[in-house]
Amino acid sequence: MLNMINGLPSHVLLVHAVVILVPLAALLAVVGSVWPAARQYLGALTPLTALAGLVFVPLASNAGEWLQEHVPDTALVDRHAEMGGGLLVWAGLLFLITLSIWLLDLASKRAWRVPTPLLSRWVRPVGSVLLCAVAVVSVVQVFRIGDSGAKAAWEGRVNTHSGSGGRN
Repeated sequence: MLNMINGLPSHVLLVHAVVILVPLAALLAVVGSVWPAARQYLGALTPLTALAGLVFVPLASNAGEWLQEHVPDTALVDRHAEMGGGLLVWAGLLFLITLSIWLLDLASKRAWRVPTPLLSRWVRPVGSVLLCAVAVVSVVQVFRIGDSGAKAAWEGRVNTHSGSGGRN
C-alpha cells in the first residue's frame, strides 16, 4: 500500500476522492430517481461514479489505518477511524442499487425477459425510494466522517484569538 504521496500521508489525499465521488454518485442517483429522463440520459454514469467512490473508500480506509499508527492516539482519532469503517457498507449499497436500477433500465430497453408491469408497479418505485434513502445516508456519513477527521487533525491547533494568524 502506498502510504505517502509526495511527502504527505496518502489518506489525506485519497479522502478527497471519496468526498467528491460518493456525494456525486448520490446526487446523480437522486436526480435519476426523481427525473426518469435524466436517468436515461445519465445511463451507466451513475453506477460507474458509485463504483469509483466505492473503490476509493477502502483505499482511503487502509491509508487511514496506517496514518492512525503514526499519529498520537486520541479519542478524536479513534472516533474518526471507527466512523470511517462504516462507510464501505453505504458506498457498497449505493453502488449495488444504482447498478441494479441501471440494469433494469437496460433490460427493459433491450426487451430482455423482465416482467414490465412488475417493474413499473413495485420494483422501480421501491428501488427509487430505497436508493434515495441510501444516497442521503451516504452523504450524511461522508460529512460526519470528514468532520470527525477534521476535528481529529485540527482541534486545538488553530489560534482563533489572534488576528496575526497565530504568528506572534
